[in-house]
Amino acid sequence: MPQHPFDSFALILHPSDDVAILKQPLKKGSLLIFPSEKGPVPIIASSDIPPAHKIALRHIPANAPLRRYGQIIGFATSPIAPGDHVHSHNLTAGNFARDYAPCSDARPIHYHPPSHMRHFQGYLRPDARVGTRNYIAVISSVNCSATVCKYVADHFKNPDFARNYPHIDGILPITHKAGCTTPPGEAADLLRRVLAGFARHPNIHSYVMIGLGCEGNPISTLRSRFNLDVLPPNSPPPTFINIQEAGGLRKTVHAAIAAVEQLLPLANAAHRTPQPLCKLVLATNCGGSDGNSGITANPALGLASDQLLRYHATSVLAETPEIYGAEHLLTRRAISPQVAEKLLSFVHWWENHAKMFGATIDNNPSPGNKAGGLTTIYEKSLGAVAKAGQSPLAAVYAYAEPITSEGLCFMDTPGYDPVSMTGLVAGGCNLAAFTTGRGSVYGCKPTPCLKIATNTPLYNHMLDDMDLNAGTILDNSESLEQVATRIFETLIAIASGQRTKSEQQNIGDEEFAPWPQGPTF
Repeated sequence: MPQHPFDSFALILHPSDDVAILKQPLKKGSLLIFPSEKGPVPIIASSDIPPAHKIALRHIPANAPLRRYGQIIGFATSPIAPGDHVHSHNLTAGNFARDYAPCSDARPIHYHPPSHMRHFQGYLRPDARVGTRNYIAVISSVNCSATVCKYVADHFKNPDFARNYPHIDGILPITHKAGCTTPPGEAADLLRRVLAGFARHPNIHSYVMIGLGCEGNPISTLRSRFNLDVLPPNSPPPTFINIQEAGGLRKTVHAAIAAVEQLLPLANAAHRTPQPLCKLVLATNCGGSDGNSGITANPALGLASDQLLRYHATSVLAETPEIYGAEHLLTRRAISPQVAEKLLSFVHWWENHAKMFGATIDNNPSPGNKAGGLTTIYEKSLGAVAKAGQSPLAAVYAYAEPITSEGLCFMDTPGYDPVSMTGLVAGGCNLAAFTTGRGSVYGCKPTPCLKIATNTPLYNHMLDDMDLNAGTILDNSESLEQVATRIFETLIAIASGQRTKSEQQNIGDEEFAPWPQGPTF
């Protein structure tokens, strides 16, 4: 019987945990000596168990709760013995009451004094916000103008552009599949909020907006609803074009190209200058998570977020369906009962929303998540919440709502990565960090996105796509704090212009995805 050192093969996250997480694959019959409080306990693997999956440390009766992170992640569907592989075949989500205790765990942030403020190189905008990138956008108000916007942007994809306009990151087409028959109400408001958020984003120097002329989401409504014609002093004026009024596709393309050409020298005149870290608004997201996400990348990003907030910056957690079962950890850190209640109102909305379609909000994780070791939504959520660090929850926002608070915030978004990130960027996030254990290749122009691998094999296998390896924590070559510091410093470098792997591969033109609520007629 092969015997392996426990610390080399497994990791226990909390003294009350019923499972350990495997760092390496474990063969059936392998022996681990579990160092319990009552003395060494032999654990014999009852089957082959993949890395990042769970092995039972003690007997768990059927229907009993099972803990990881010191929190309930599900209930045993059959008796579980020490050494058993704990996964979908013997663990289910179930229901349990959470102790929300609003504000009970909120602790003040220990801010750095003003004399210790760190800086990055950013673009100061007329409204006092700061961009980390400098794009000109061509925005479609409706799907009918999407092709026109792409034609306009494609016109400037030539070798001369970067040489003639070195301070412009590109001409960004923002296109989508909605806006024609969008019904009035929340669905229409949401789409318009997203489009206005991108138009006014600090990483967008200026823009041209193109519509058709007869759609349910006309440019005129966007202009009046969000006061797009009211600009801060010294702001470059936008250009608005309707295809029907311009005389068709070809004439619209020519008019829009001419409008962009007028903006080019203005955008190129923008230069990076030292800006305080308090001007950073960080979006945090995860996709393609695995059993390591809550051990390495997510808690390291949470520590980096805490470091950033000590400079009065903003960090935003999202994906409401993927905090389900862990929302009590956030309500307990809320700065007021009102903030906690607003978060819970979104959680309850999602519960009711799922029922409308005969589903439940705990119908998660995805097949890829499960292959990576995650079993229930509670387990996944507890790992995802780690991205929020330990700072108090300062504010909660609706999808794509402008983010105006400093500190740790939450935005209500779906768990679907492109839709979630689109809402965060529309809210004003000028920097993003995205953790993955399975290998997401996501990018989100105009906001640069740092991708963090949860494990070393993934990082080495997808080196062209992963910016940073948090798997060194599992490898025992770095501490959690050391990886967090690397994330923090890399975020500052990216905010100052260092290109991410997704930017190097020009990913981000197609990832704009507003939340498609409401019926289609």
